[in-house]
Amino acid sequence: MILIGQYDSPFVRRVGVALTLYDIPFEHRPWSTFGDADRIRPYNPLTRVPTLVLADGDVVVDSHAILDYIDGLVLPELRMFPIAEPARHRAIKVAALAMGMAEKAVSLFYERQLHKDVSALWDDRCRAQIGGVLDVLEADRAARTTDFWFGDRIGHADIAVAAALGHLNASHAGLFDMAAFPALKAHAERLEALPAFRRIYQPFIAPA
Repeated sequence: MILIGQYDSPFVRRVGVALTLYDIPFEHRPWSTFGDADRIRPYNPLTRVPTLVLADGDVVVDSHAILDYIDGLVLPELRMFPIAEPARHRAIKVAALAMGMAEKAVSLFYERQLHKDVSALWDDRCRAQIGGVLDVLEADRAARTTDFWFGDRIGHADIAVAAALGHLNASHAGLFDMAAFPALKAHAERLEALPAFRRIYQPFIAPA
């Protein structure tokens, strides 16, 4: 299979890390949604990443849908989203909040990068949404004593939070002081030290 997209995208990175942890072989094509849109479009008319091209030529789009697909390739007990409730919906909620925060960080970056006149209303709204998620995730993680969010084994929620935080702090350096979020800071540092995170990484590259 082929994973399309650059690893400075938290959405692509979460998929790349998951594939690596699952030891599922894949080819990586680090195409940019800006500079390589014409290459991506035949696989995904939205020209969005991640896009996963399967061995039979079929295509899966959207990071959550891709993770759902690859979870189906491994034994149930190895899946990084819990199978049983209520653990499953709680883990999905954490991952969804993290990815929603990443979406707001991307939106804020584009607002500031691509528009000559930045909308103060939109800027304030995005920062408030990002800050609100940080507060919720910090309180949740601080209340837990396990190595990972939901126990002693890494899960998709862990990966999503770390990938989102890495992108936020790279694309908006200094926007939020991570010292104010010690549990999240420690969580991200723990995951960034893992071999899979070191392997699936690239510095943030602003779109031209």
